[in-house]
Amino acid sequence: MRIKTFYNIFYRHRIHKANIFLKVYIFIILPFRYLINIPFLPKVINLDSHSKNNSELFKKDLDFLFEYFNSDKGQYYINQYMQPIKKNNKRIDAHGYSKIYEKYFEKIRGDNLNVLEIGSFYGNAAGAFFYYFKNSKIFSADIFPDLFRYKSSRLKNFYINSSSENSIDEILIKNNDNFNIIIEDASHTLKDQIISLFLLFRKVSPNGIFVCEELDFPETRQDMNLKNEYPDLKQILLAIKENRDFNSKYINDEDKKYFLKNFKSIEIFKGKSNEVAIIQKK
Repeated sequence: MRIKTFYNIFYRHRIHKANIFLKVYIFIILPFRYLINIPFLPKVINLDSHSKNNSELFKKDLDFLFEYFNSDKGQYYINQYMQPIKKNNKRIDAHGYSKIYEKYFEKIRGDNLNVLEIGSFYGNAAGAFFYYFKNSKIFSADIFPDLFRYKSSRLKNFYINSSSENSIDEILIKNNDNFNIIIEDASHTLKDQIISLFLLFRKVSPNGIFVCEELDFPETRQDMNLKNEYPDLKQILLAIKENRDFNSKYINDEDKKYFLKNFKSIEIFKGKSNEVAIIQKK
């Protein structure tokens, strides 16, 4: 983890609220806080080597693998969003999406797939997918790719800013790779959820799946919809399911027509506390 990433994750939000004296204090102590956290940063794990002594993991279900790799997509996890030095081993409720995903992923887990997660953070879900999709390539994108703690010949980790149409276009849309599964787990803001789906739906392979996690954040968390905009992605998807028209300044006519012509089904599920949308392509 670079010191810039350390600042952005753990201190930038405090700077925004701080008075001038607190700002100065934070910038003085920041290098020292960074240095004392370095020994507690997660180590990079080579999954190709790891799998030689843990081959039984290839047979485990997603619920087991998400918890094994401490992904918040499972039933329980240890909070990974605090400073490494403050991390404890207390298990807390996670999103509980694993049983939902199994309904869609179990029948194709042995296929040769391209699986993309946007918003990979430490890469804990990528570690789980490495074992679950044993014949697949796993692509992990994040605004802080230096956090990623796994490596393998089947893993590719790279930078993306899911708040930027240009970043999505340059890094993913113009890339030759298409994806059988795309999981959007990045900022969860109203705009980002909408542009991720409607820009990237072209990159979903036929019969593929697009997943939007924490679909309900823009309606349940003010910081995910600061301008109280309408509609959010959940409202758009419900309108499509009910055969109603919709308009968003974040969707151009061409992308809207493409999506409506090529989606097969839309389902919205609730995990332990938040919602997830599963969109299947024709």
